[in-house]
Amino acid sequence: MAEYCTKYSPCVLIPVYNHPATVGPVCEKLAALGIPLLLVDDGCDAECAAELDRLAEQGHHLLRLAYNQGKGAAVRAGLAHAQQLGFTHALQVDADGQHASDDLPAFLAELDTSPETLVIGYPRYDASVPKIRFYGRYATHVWVWINTLSLDIRDSMCGVRLYPVAPLNHLLERHACGDRMTFDTEVLVRWHWAGGAVSNQPVRVQYPDDGVSHYALWRDNRQIAAMHTRLFFGMLGRLPRLLARRFRQPSSKVRP
Repeated sequence: MAEYCTKYSPCVLIPVYNHPATVGPVCEKLAALGIPLLLVDDGCDAECAAELDRLAEQGHHLLRLAYNQGKGAAVRAGLAHAQQLGFTHALQVDADGQHASDDLPAFLAELDTSPETLVIGYPRYDASVPKIRFYGRYATHVWVWINTLSLDIRDSMCGVRLYPVAPLNHLLERHACGDRMTFDTEVLVRWHWAGGAVSNQPVRVQYPDDGVSHYALWRDNRQIAAMHTRLFFGMLGRLPRLLARRFRQPSSKVRP
């Protein structure tokens, strides 16, 4: 069991929508981190809800939403609940088992040196990654680099990141960052705009043959395109401030 700085109280935040076969094994692996798990039931069907009830009986925290609202809404609700429970940091991990749990202690290790930093995962894929997903991500990467005027965020779509809970909830009170797939990207851009520190950690990613994806091609692509457009005009309004910060910020703010 890993040990982390006792000054802080982290948890693992897992948004769940109909992953009954994988969420149990994911929780078993994450239990080795030695910190509490907070599961968010995003309106799951009966089979997955029953599995989440079983996991809650094992002592894991469970927050149940009345109906499916989307990943962003589930993470946002989970972050608010994590703060109510007294957690200072939340390590977001997907429920589908794609992410290598052995890579996660490095995220929590940053609590000892930079607890105010939002630690962002960037994927290290194996051969199982669909090529369309691998190359398709770069459209979003380029827009994020444009909208932040930097390369500080290596990947804005990875489902693993360590959030400082209280300051992030304060940001989300002003900017909800979307209810669905846009959340992961927009929250990082707005955190960066606000001057929040970021660092990047690698995480191995594997796509299982029988994996379940809830990505709705037309709906989510339309929302993502609208988000990038909105953020671009937001960047233009912040352009003088972002440029000034870019020239004066210390190089230690962002770490690879």
